[in-house]
This record gives sequence, C-alpha cells and structure tokens, in this order.
Amino acid sequence: MESKLFIYVALAMDVLIAIAKFIAAAATGSSSMVSEGVHSVIDAGSQLLLIWGIKKSRKQADAERPFGYGRELYFWSFIVSLITFLMGGCIAFYEGIMRFNKPELTGNQNWSYVILALAFAFTSVSMVASFKAFNKQRGDASFFKAVMQSKDPSTFIVLLGDLGDMAGLVVAFLGLYLTRLFHEPRYDGAASMIIGVILAATSMLLVRESKSLLMGETTSRKTLRRVVAIAEADDCVLKVKKHFSMYLAPEEIVLQLNTIFKEELTTHQITDAIERIIKTIQAEFPRIKQIFIEPVAG
Repeated sequence: MESKLFIYVALAMDVLIAIAKFIAAAATGSSSMVSEGVHSVIDAGSQLLLIWGIKKSRKQADAERPFGYGRELYFWSFIVSLITFLMGGCIAFYEGIMRFNKPELTGNQNWSYVILALAFAFTSVSMVASFKAFNKQRGDASFFKAVMQSKDPSTFIVLLGDLGDMAGLVVAFLGLYLTRLFHEPRYDGAASMIIGVILAATSMLLVRESKSLLMGETTSRKTLRRVVAIAEADDCVLKVKKHFSMYLAPEEIVLQLNTIFKEELTTHQITDAIERIIKTIQAEFPRIKQIFIEPVAG
C-alpha cells in the first residue's frame, strides 16, 4: 500500500484548526465557529479511524481470515462516512437552529476572522498533501470519475473532507461578515446550518462509495479483458468461460477463472498450465494476489 503520510498531515492540521476554532467560538459566541470546530474534530476523528483501518488491513492472513484483513479498511471507511460526517452535520445544523432561537453574539468578532485565516492556511497544507496522493492514483481520469472508481477510500475521504472544510470556512466567513454588516446574528445561524448541510452531503457521497467497496467491487473491464487474453493465449486453454474478481483491499484483488482446457491433456499438464497462467498474470498485475483457475467442461 502506498505511503499514507498525507493522513498524518491532515490529522495534525485538523487538531490545530479545531483548537483554534473553539477558542474563537468561546471568545465570540459564534455558532458557525462552533460548527466549524465540530467539523474539524470530526475530520480529526476520521483520520484516526482511517489510520486504525489501514493498520488492521495490513495484518497478515491467518486461519480465521484466510483471505487476509484487507477489507478492514473498507469497513472503517464506511464507519467514518456514515457516522462521523453525518453526526457532525447534525450537530452543526442543530447549532444553527439554536442561534435562530437565541440571536445574539458576544465578544470581539475580529478573533473569528483571524482564526478563519489560520484555518484556511492549515487546511491548504492538508489539501495539497491529499491532492498529491489523489493525483498519483487517478492518472488522466477526471476528478469525479476518479473518486467513483477509486479503490482506496482513505485518499478520497481525506480529500473530500478537506474540500468540505474549505467550503465550510467560506460559509462561516460569509455568515460572520453578514452578521457584522447587518447586525443580524441569524446570518451566523444560517451559516452554521449550511455547514451542517455540507457535512451531511459529503457523508452521503462517501457512504455511497464506501458501501460499494465494502460490498465488493470488481476490477476494471480493461484489466479483465487482458487477464482473459493472457489465459486464452496459453496453448493448453480453449476458452475462459467465466471470470470473477473482487477487491479485498486497494492493492489486493482475488480472481477466479472458469477455464475450458483441451480434452487430450493430462492432469499434470493442466496443473502445469494453471501455474504458468497464474505466474504470467501476476507478473503483469501484481495487485491480483490470489488467483483460482478452475477447469470446467465446455
């Protein structure tokens, strides 16, 4: 699995940002700053769960898990997507409602602008690191297509979280600015509610992608066509009748080929052919860690 340094960068930045936002929220009474503080705490919690999932997914296969622990990452990514982001969205939305019921601000609002500027700088550092990791994976694919096709949820969860942070910072700034301009605290409450909607929308997108990976996604059609071509190029093979594949982890695929061999072959010749085909496939596609080739009738 590729380096996950960007997750640790994101974790450090989110902790610093959360502390700063809560200080500003305490000094100003701004609900949007509280929501942004919760947003950063949720992000930091997400990074910790992803780090835990990555650690668990790297555990070696054993008698209890003969296919390994790779899908631990997909499970914890689903938990992050479903619970943490959605929970943060609900808290932020609730803070906005409370501000509408109690429309008042206290303290020096300039604190919030200073903290938002610092948060913007810290988030930019995290986003640059996550974008670099994401761009290495996506190649020439468009942004949204790469997110939909990515098999590594840790990368797109951190990246979308950073993009959500940026959007939330802009909304929080507008809420504070309009509140100060028109002397109407309800703008701050509206900003908090919008931040909640952003978090909830991010959660729904991440849930969709994480669930798909957890349930089991196949490898690309291009890869499968090439795998079938390799198998059928062997002198002992007549045809690959069916093929099944599934990602167990971002860098681990399991593959089964139901293969029709020539009738005159002995068991020893078929066994040799299977070993030969497996080596050829894995030489070209090292991600395919486990390959099962089953001889079937034509």
